Amino acid sequence: MYIIDRYLLTQFIKSFLIFFISFTGLYVVIDSFNNLDEFLRYGEQTGRGAFPILFDYYTPRIFTFFNMTGGILTLIAAMFTVTWLQRHNEMTALMAAGITKERIVRPVIIAVGLIAILGALNREFVVPEYSDALSRNAQDWLGESAKQLQPKYDNLTDVLISGNHTFANELRIEAPKFRLPRSQPGVGTKLNAENAFFKPAEADRPSGYLLDQVSEPENLAEIPSLTDRDGNVFVMMPQDNPWLAPNQCFVVSDLTFEQLTASREWRSSASTWALISALRNRSLDFGADVRVEIHSRLTQPFLDMTLLLLGLPLVLKNDNRNVFVAVGLCGAVVVLFFGVTMASRGLGANYMVSPAFAAWFPLMLFVPFATYMSESMRS
Repeated sequence: MYIIDRYLLTQFIKSFLIFFISFTGLYVVIDSFNNLDEFLRYGEQTGRGAFPILFDYYTPRIFTFFNMTGGILTLIAAMFTVTWLQRHNEMTALMAAGITKERIVRPVIIAVGLIAILGALNREFVVPEYSDALSRNAQDWLGESAKQLQPKYDNLTDVLISGNHTFANELRIEAPKFRLPRSQPGVGTKLNAENAFFKPAEADRPSGYLLDQVSEPENLAEIPSLTDRDGNVFVMMPQDNPWLAPNQCFVVSDLTFEQLTASREWRSSASTWALISALRNRSLDFGADVRVEIHSRLTQPFLDMTLLLLGLPLVLKNDNRNVFVAVGLCGAVVVLFFGVTMASRGLGANYMVSPAFAAWFPLMLFVPFATYMSESMRS
């Protein structure tokens, strides 16, 4: 690595860190002041104080903020680095020595590629570890607030799961009302209880929902376990399962509590493998938006590099020395690029085009332009 490479990398990393810390700090300060009363209350309630709560709340959000802004910030940092080089006539001196623009900015391009890979690793391995924390907002950080439950079918058993509210800290459904696909002897089609708790698979018991204080049917202890048409047990009754109390039953389901209450936050924080596994889960029926999200995860590093190769030649081609002009060019490229990307993904999520095409179309559109514009760097 030559001196000029180290010099450019240092300038680029400094610019990137300054922008990232500035934007992240601005976000944290504004958001924390808007929710300061809640954080103070949580600090008193847990006895830990407000600062540990703030740390726990914003640490995972900093990682997601990096995913959201990584591509834009690398472009801004690269354009500022090159503009700064031109402003002090260092670019002219290097080109006078016979060095092409492509060779000069090569370390910056490599650095952007490494940050794009780092962003992908962060998205797949770091952010999913905080999926539970990211699914809660400042008004319900402890998961104690009641949330409305939207009825959802378990597509494997055709059981409709509904209830009044959910409580994330207990994995609990308040006043659950489970509707069976067909009438069962002694049961009918209804399973009503005071509470239902999600239980993951353990030993010989599958995953599912433990209904406690069952009110309907009344003679629960006298009813044998229910089976589907293939002979598989999908509702365990206390008559056949001694570990159940007389007023309890267990509804077998591969639909986890997070998937039952799935929000957009859960989908965005889950790893790509978790999304693929969810699509393979026969109990679930996700829409096209999840398929678009999976394909978008694959294209994101390439989109970050394409965005750089669209914006950087604009500065190099015109030998621009004005930082504010660089900001304007950067803003125009970002608006156009993300406008097309969001519009394409929106069409895919609404079944107007295939999910794969929606995610890959921006690359099909912008890569030829990026290739053409990058020719100016080789001169």
